[in-house]
Amino acid sequence: MSKINQSADGGSVFRVDKFVVPAAAREEILSKVRATHEVLRRQDGFVQDFLLEQFSGPGEFNLVTIVEWESQAAVDRVVPIVKAEHARAGFNPQETIARLGVRADIANYQRIPGV
Repeated sequence: MSKINQSADGGSVFRVDKFVVPAAAREEILSKVRATHEVLRRQDGFVQDFLLEQFSGPGEFNLVTIVEWESQAAVDRVVPIVKAEHARAGFNPQETIARLGVRADIANYQRIPGV
């Protein structure tokens, strides 16, 4: 089965994080996102990632990250690894988001079968 046509049952999982980032918070948030993605890229089950910044259009979210994982099991394995790395670095994502006035919408997605 090709990656493009993987079904929702056991196929890729996409972690999509969307942020409304005030201009004054942009550099700090980007540095945290980059550091986190460096950790993600080294994990088993990582497929690819995208760090996207809005440059036009009426959309609310100006920073979006997408990470493709081989499976939900890969996502489940990486969560404690990322939490431990954040703790080691003294980084609390929730505190940072609140302090900088960032709004976040974070969820896992899967492909719609047959599309």
